[in-house]
Amino acid sequence: MSTPAIHISGLTKSYGDVSALRGVNITIDQGEFFGLLGPNGAGKTTIINILTGLVFRDQGTTEVFGKDTVKDFRFTRSKIGIAAQELSVDWFFPIEKLLYFQAGYYGLTSTDAKPKIDDLLDRLGLSKKRESRLRQLSGGMKRRFQIAKALVHDPDIIILDEPTAGVDVELRRNLWQYLRDLHAQGKTILLTTHYIEEAELLCENVAIIDEGKILIEGSPKDLTQELGSAGIIVQLGNVGNSMESFLDGFTFTREENRLHFSVKNPDSAMPKIIQQLSKADVHIQSIESKVSSLEDVFLNLTGKGINE
Repeated sequence: MSTPAIHISGLTKSYGDVSALRGVNITIDQGEFFGLLGPNGAGKTTIINILTGLVFRDQGTTEVFGKDTVKDFRFTRSKIGIAAQELSVDWFFPIEKLLYFQAGYYGLTSTDAKPKIDDLLDRLGLSKKRESRLRQLSGGMKRRFQIAKALVHDPDIIILDEPTAGVDVELRRNLWQYLRDLHAQGKTILLTTHYIEEAELLCENVAIIDEGKILIEGSPKDLTQELGSAGIIVQLGNVGNSMESFLDGFTFTREENRLHFSVKNPDSAMPKIIQQLSKADVHIQSIESKVSSLEDVFLNLTGKGINE
């Protein structure tokens, strides 16, 4: 079994009397696309800052490819590229020059870095802006620059902190495809996002964190099936007196001629419900399914919206 790309165990961090992280455990395998979801102040950014050496942990273990992020910080930081929310670069240099500076921090010469920088500018739609200063770029272009900056040294692990926040729909979907391409190349990706749809579409596994604790972890599909609120709604034309006896084994509520079924998997449950209602000689006027989502799971676990 290969060494995990990221291993976090018993991680704690406090700021004065405030506990930011309370015994966090996360393991991300090599080549995995992992999502970290949580409301504002849940501890997502603190985890990222500890992994990248910006913040010291209080207790616990944080490892990158089996190496401690404090004792072996040179190794672990060389393996990580981070696209942070906040821009912390010189606003007065052209973005191409800034990418060369970033490559130099990792020991790359201009000659070695040029093919990668040209490719990143092209793939991220920034080629025509290579001579522009950051202050001249739109919000979406600044996000793309942050991703280019994270990738310039070709890291094995890519950490993306809200990479598509504040960008338009078309750009968001273009970035999603680029992230899929990176994942297909074997890159390990850790994503934090306020867009739950983004996590559902991209991530193989997600962890939901709130108030510094991991509440649950698993694949989006498994979590929505186990903890979601999928259902089937049936509008009836007529109701037989003995209808309920044909529906033993189903959980449902009734509002006059409307039945609301609670099910884990609507696709498999719907044919069975139709069959049983037909046996009861009940006329079905309409039937529709409500598919559970990761957002349902998030709301059920935290009791709050992801933007709160």
